[in-house]
Amino acid sequence: MKLLVCIIDNVFADEVEVQLKKQGYRMTELASSGGFWRKGNTTFLFGVDEVDVAQLQEALKQACLDFEKKKRRMSKQAHRYTSFLLDVKDSAPFLGLLT
Repeated sequence: MKLLVCIIDNVFADEVEVQLKKQGYRMTELASSGGFWRKGNTTFLFGVDEVDVAQLQEALKQACLDFEKKKRRMSKQAHRYTSFLLDVKDSAPFLGLLT
């Protein structure tokens, strides 16, 4: 089991949440601001089996691209989100920092 931590610009957050819920992904959403990118961000935590990680990452990417297509604007950013993949057994110290 893996923990995917995804920090995404608020612009994409609603679309990511809607699309990934429709696909059956469960997530925890944390609102954040300042710090990492110094602007409004949303952090999603996904628990996912190792074999499904690539599929989840593709779904995240596709949700962002669909949003851009819908709004008829392409992001000038090289990356639409930043993600970290942790083994669940190694994530306990990390999750303790969030509380």
